[in-house]
Amino acid sequence: MEDLAIRAAVAADVPSIVAMLADDPLGAQRESPDDLAPYVTALERLSADPHQHLVVAVREDRVVGTLQLTIIPGLSRRGSTRSIIEGVRIHADERGSGLGTRLIEWAVDTSRREGCQLVQLTSDRTRTDAHRFYERLGFEASHLGFKLHL
Repeated sequence: MEDLAIRAAVAADVPSIVAMLADDPLGAQRESPDDLAPYVTALERLSADPHQHLVVAVREDRVVGTLQLTIIPGLSRRGSTRSIIEGVRIHADERGSGLGTRLIEWAVDTSRREGCQLVQLTSDRTRTDAHRFYERLGFEASHLGFKLHL
């Protein structure tokens, strides 16, 4: 893994990120690699917010993974700051290589440096392999999540 770099995403990374987001049955229904404009706009908003970290994992000048880490100050839990990990994707060629573990470790370490007392994430209930992966890394399925599409 010495040949791996984790860095902030830039506009040139958007096509690779979107391709990974769309590369599964769920993502294929939600993402639109044919129109990157909304993704570029979103990256600009994310990059302007110091509490947002959209990162890519790069090996040999190729984007092979991504995730978004959001830092959220709060009042609950005695004023604790927490982080949320979203949009974790690993290129199909890299799955099973340890890259996912490396990205999650980066997110947890960054959360600690940012003063977070809790790291949380959600995973679609159909992603049973992902659930096992997160549990292996010490996460526990402690809550039931809800969404309201607007």
